[in-house]
Amino acid sequence: MAVRIKSVQKGSAADVLGLTAGTMLYSADGNEINDMLDYQFYTSGANFELAVMKEGKLDYLKVEKGEYEPLGCDFETYLIDEKHSCSNHCMFCFIDQLPKGLRDTLYFKDDDERLSFLFGNYVTLTNLNDHEFERIKKMHISPINISVHTTNPELRVRMLANKRAGEVLKYLDEFAEAGIQMNCQLVLCRGVNDGDELRRTLDKLTQMYPAVQSIAAVPSGLTDYRKGLYKLEAYDQQSSCEVLDILEEYGNRCKEKYGDRVVYPGDEWYLCAQRPIPQGSFYGDYLQLENGVGMWRMFHDEFLAELEFTRRRWPIPRRMDVVTGTLAAPLIEEMMGELMKRNRSVKIEVHAIKNNFFGGNVSVAGLVTATDIIAQCKGKLKSKHLGVPEVMLRDEKDLFLDSKSIQDLEQELGVKVHILPNGGGDLVKKLLSNKW
Repeated sequence: MAVRIKSVQKGSAADVLGLTAGTMLYSADGNEINDMLDYQFYTSGANFELAVMKEGKLDYLKVEKGEYEPLGCDFETYLIDEKHSCSNHCMFCFIDQLPKGLRDTLYFKDDDERLSFLFGNYVTLTNLNDHEFERIKKMHISPINISVHTTNPELRVRMLANKRAGEVLKYLDEFAEAGIQMNCQLVLCRGVNDGDELRRTLDKLTQMYPAVQSIAAVPSGLTDYRKGLYKLEAYDQQSSCEVLDILEEYGNRCKEKYGDRVVYPGDEWYLCAQRPIPQGSFYGDYLQLENGVGMWRMFHDEFLAELEFTRRRWPIPRRMDVVTGTLAAPLIEEMMGELMKRNRSVKIEVHAIKNNFFGGNVSVAGLVTATDIIAQCKGKLKSKHLGVPEVMLRDEKDLFLDSKSIQDLEQELGVKVHILPNGGGDLVKKLLSNKW
């Protein structure tokens, strides 16, 4: 297979070689280039032979550049080929629980091992074939992020609704033998893979340390759109406490045995169990931050540290309304209280937005829609400035999940919208900035 170059970066090694848009890349030192992983891995060296097709003629070029210096080619898509879609039908899949009428891209399920390496996505391994498995070992793609959920093969087949879900668990041991580190994720479903099944999973995975360097456990997110799907029940305070007890027990064991906690409960367990969030030292290097593990603590500590640093600055008098999800609301209210206590001229009103759009137990800020903000804030705002966390918007920072724009929000509520950064320290800087 060959891949077509869309453009070449000026001054790059590819430019010096005379590669242009439309040139086909075949191989580097005899290794086929099929996608972005192949391209990045096989062109990272300082010296190699590149096989290309230009104007119908196959040519072999000697490449000389800095080691790990990019060759300088751009392609139609970042992966070069299409993303691998998911072949599972997980009983807890959030995408299956979305209402109709959202953007098409929101309904795409990816399960692509390349995205695990390039962007930190989690994969179930059910899409992995032998060639891709061997490539991971050859390239030593590490760490790889794996959605395990359970190490019981039969239960994993049932949870993922994929007959390969059990057999591919063998890859965990083979990755470990190849020296590849793994971050594992467990999405827990009440009465399904918690309790004794959770213990079984943790027994297996914690014994694989240091190959398994971290294990995050989070509760399944349930919306009101589960008609025809497996009947699942949301965790309550008591059931959250029971899960938390198991996770902390295994984490404490690992801390004593390995000097590393390894097992990390998602923040939601503590909030639902109404237990204090652990101190920052509990989370080590915050390896599972993107899974909502330690996010609350990091935000809290960064916010207060920056607030202490900026306390001698002379803030401009201002007033702002801020929206967030119901899960984060107590933290945001506490932090805004601290900010106002130290900066008397600043007044901030926090609005906890209940997620009526998705319903169920959905409470995180990242799934709040403009529809709910408008419905719950109209006529209740104290200012003409509305702070919206950037996590509520797509990467381009222009649209909410319900496809309403920042401009829609401004028009409906008669305010100027300010996009607020996710980090605690950056949020302090934004709120006390004179650039409003």
